[in-house]
Amino acid sequence: MFSKLTSILQHAVEALAPSLPLQEDFVYHWKAITHYYIETSDDKAPVTDTNIPSHLEQMLDILVQEEDERESGETGPCMEYLLHHKILETLYTLGKADCPPGMKQQVLVFYTKLLGRIRQPLLPHINVHRPVQKLIRLCGEVLATPTENEEIQFLCIVCAKLKQDPYLVNFFLESKPKVPALQGPSDLPAEDSPRNKKPLTADSEHVGGTEQIEENRLSSSRDDLPSCVCPGEVTAPAGASGKHPNQDYNLVNSLLNLTKSPDGRIAVKACEGLMLLVSLPESAAAKCLTQNTCLCELLTDRLTSLYNALAQSVDPLDIETVEAINWGLDSYSHKEDASAFPGKRALISFLSWFDYCDQLIKEAHKTSAAVMARSIREQFFIRIMEPQLMQTSEIGILTSTALLHRIVRQVSSEALLQEIVYFILGVDREAESLADVNKHPLRHRLIEHCDHISDEISIMTLRLFEHLLQKPCEHVLSNLVLRNLEERSYTEYKPMSQDDKDVVENGQIAGAVDLEEDPLFSDLSLDNILPSPEWLTASPPATPEYHKVDGKTEVHKIVNSFLCLVPDEAKSSYQVEGTGYDTYLRDAHRQFRDYCAVCMHWDWPNSPKALEKCNLTAAFFEGHFLKVLFDRMGRILDQPYDVNLQVTSVLSKLALFPHPHIHEYLLDPYVNLAPSCRSLFSVIVRVVGDLMVRIQRIPDFTSKLLLVRKRLLGLEPDGPIIDHMTLLEGVIVLEEFCKELAAIAFVKYHASTMP
Repeated sequence: MFSKLTSILQHAVEALAPSLPLQEDFVYHWKAITHYYIETSDDKAPVTDTNIPSHLEQMLDILVQEEDERESGETGPCMEYLLHHKILETLYTLGKADCPPGMKQQVLVFYTKLLGRIRQPLLPHINVHRPVQKLIRLCGEVLATPTENEEIQFLCIVCAKLKQDPYLVNFFLESKPKVPALQGPSDLPAEDSPRNKKPLTADSEHVGGTEQIEENRLSSSRDDLPSCVCPGEVTAPAGASGKHPNQDYNLVNSLLNLTKSPDGRIAVKACEGLMLLVSLPESAAAKCLTQNTCLCELLTDRLTSLYNALAQSVDPLDIETVEAINWGLDSYSHKEDASAFPGKRALISFLSWFDYCDQLIKEAHKTSAAVMARSIREQFFIRIMEPQLMQTSEIGILTSTALLHRIVRQVSSEALLQEIVYFILGVDREAESLADVNKHPLRHRLIEHCDHISDEISIMTLRLFEHLLQKPCEHVLSNLVLRNLEERSYTEYKPMSQDDKDVVENGQIAGAVDLEEDPLFSDLSLDNILPSPEWLTASPPATPEYHKVDGKTEVHKIVNSFLCLVPDEAKSSYQVEGTGYDTYLRDAHRQFRDYCAVCMHWDWPNSPKALEKCNLTAAFFEGHFLKVLFDRMGRILDQPYDVNLQVTSVLSKLALFPHPHIHEYLLDPYVNLAPSCRSLFSVIVRVVGDLMVRIQRIPDFTSKLLLVRKRLLGLEPDGPIIDHMTLLEGVIVLEEFCKELAAIAFVKYHASTMP
């Protein structure tokens, strides 16, 4: 009570007293603080019962006022006094001792406001960055302390300053002292050695000892910055060698400690600070970040613990549809959630932390990004997730595959995506053979799961690969498909006979229907196939030039081949409005344009590899992935509707890629296949042959087919179960898939003819 009364009287006297020059006023407030330690014997009274907070606030206001009154960049006498008399060093010593109780909190606030409110660069000065460095070491030492909020505010303002001037980070890479095996009291640092601790006197503004005069100059040039500024140590200039095997990054270490705070707000602020630090362009800091801190361990350990906290069985639909996750907004209330399900809290926590890892790597320097991503692959995906994906329990397989699918969908950083792809597919780029399909066990197992006895597992794994194919990673296409098509050994080279030449010259294949004359395909005319001229304004870039004599005839031949695959008696779309072939054109155009944008920088050839340069004698194997897809496609008449939709969806995504070998193998009906080889077209031909035989055994086939189509479209209510439902649904999917392939072929061919 007496102290508070004294403080009030002092404020009144200061208000009535004539104003002093700023420097005198500044010195007065500083000496008032130092005299407190001389005159006060009770060191147990909290600092809030003293005038120290008020004096510190007045000193800060004076410094701000002085800067406002001077030209930009000019240092005033008050700031010179603070720097020359090492006031920040003294405050650090008082804060570390926390004398009086609560002093550490006041010192942290003063440092934070000083760095935040003063516009001129202070950190380059040795009498600023050295005490700042020391104060950083005090932050995060103990969790849930009363000063935790002030600690994180101080660390974040330092991070913000480093973000503004990244080269300053070199001040915070501290060389580790060589510690002798046996350390006695005489080996302690000077600031902590008991024999060097002296009681404060009236001259206590000189606390910290004398320093060389040249250390007090303001270092404004990057070339003058030392790589570390520990007292008493000789250091090399920043960037002198680029190798710092023995360094501490205490700013990162303190933030890492605070990420473990029980207070969620503190933890999020610490994560934000780390996000700023990893994005700094200094290579020395990036190297130190991953080599000499526990950042990688923090990321992987927390991913592991949150993954292990997930429920053993989670509905894949819940995993897929849980709302978009933002790591900084991981606030979930079970009571307020109308769509809550068991384990949702744990799932959101895991996906939130994965999102943070992803964003951290996305923002990070390339050096540290690669190390962090590789660490997550090795310590989390391989050690934790792979055993879950390789298990035999169907529930476990389904849950782990759904989580991996969600991770693949969510990942956006290039480095982490690449490591996830390597985890799933391996690094091989050489052509596959039947003998080594199990070379990468996880890849083999996941591809086998595409043809699993459980339809749910098959669908989920197919969706995983579908999203992998849509990711901007060339290795996915190369590993799954392209490496097996490189030599074009699926083709059989035959010189063109006279009959073949006549066919090409006539522009018509034997038995083919001219699309412009057939009323069923009248909408395929090049004059009216597009709804409006605007449809062409955003055409994709030119794609590979394929063998064509007359572009109009060639595209009609290919489109006609796919559209005529399904016999007329097995078609039903023409009897339902809005289900024609043209409905696929817009989607195919948009998707192909998007795929071209993704593949633009992948250095793919514009035309197929010349047959003269191909090893056509090598045994052809389409690869494990295409083998399973073709096997599934061959059973389209006997598989559930949802499985068929997913299989055809993956194949259509593959067909969209603008690589000449993919186009030839999946979309060219006239490629000369080598013996024992199959293509997508040949697989469908075999399915149609089987269909023609089976149609004869089903009475009222056409009417039943139309009814099933209307039910699938919601045009007819569900009624009695129809016989041969699986077959009828398969026929509908087959017809739609052929129309989709025809649309893709047309769009790709059209793009290849654009100037």
